Amino acid sequence: MVVQTVDFFTPIVDDPYQFGQIAAANSLSDIYAMGAGPRFALNIVGFPINELPKSVLSEILQGGADKAKEAGIPIVGGHSIDDKEPKYGMVVTGEIEESKLIKNNGAQVGDALILTKPLGTGIISTGIKRGLVSDDMIQVAVDCMATLNARAAKLMQKYDVHSATDVTGFGLLGHLSEMLKASNVSAEIQFGNLPFLEGVDSLANDGVVPGGTKRNLAYASKFVSFSDSLSDTQKLMAADAQTSGGLLLTLSPDQANIFMKDFNHENNFSAKLIGTITDQSDRLIYL
Repeated sequence: MVVQTVDFFTPIVDDPYQFGQIAAANSLSDIYAMGAGPRFALNIVGFPINELPKSVLSEILQGGADKAKEAGIPIVGGHSIDDKEPKYGMVVTGEIEESKLIKNNGAQVGDALILTKPLGTGIISTGIKRGLVSDDMIQVAVDCMATLNARAAKLMQKYDVHSATDVTGFGLLGHLSEMLKASNVSAEIQFGNLPFLEGVDSLANDGVVPGGTKRNLAYASKFVSFSDSLSDTQKLMAADAQTSGGLLLTLSPDQANIFMKDFNHENNFSAKLIGTITDQSDRLIYL
């Protein structure tokens, strides 16, 4: 069975090579979220050819090419246009046996809910744009966004994963809500179990929050029951708009611990148990 996805966006970091890596990793995530293996990709490029040096474009494309090589796939072509703002991404084609395809509509009551990457890349990216983030924080965030979800996709075929999705622009709450609606269930999440990149709380407390995150929270308020103990800042952190985030998946509690141990053994960022799937209720998510 052939599966295909497309994604591209404007730069979220200053370094062109890193931007290319992140955009490529992000483009591959939808394929991995289905448990599929990528086979080849096409580049999508917008670039102000008369305003920026061609070397910048070369670095962006090299970042994408190196990430595609890491994923084990060729880039077989693509399309570019002259655009006032740089944009980069990929069309990715993958393949999977139809019986092994993992969808977002199979979450079952009692399932454990696992997240494979920390949250907060939207807030940190905003901090980068405002010059408020240290080099160390930038490097950790870049490493997180550029990390492929290939390991998680491989393990999803080893364990009985009931449903999965990747966490990107709509944030954890938005993408989880789509899974819950499709599966006719609800979920309980413990904020204290949510993993965040270091420094995200401080930035959020200082008001360093992207517009997309604020829109996510306004939308999530329609289907999330927030605990009275949560601050407005914590709510924003939970709704943060991600770039190239981790996979969100559900499986039985007995397999969840084994999956996390297996995953964390060979991965730079640890998978975390963040909640439980419950019977369908008045609200989709209880946080």
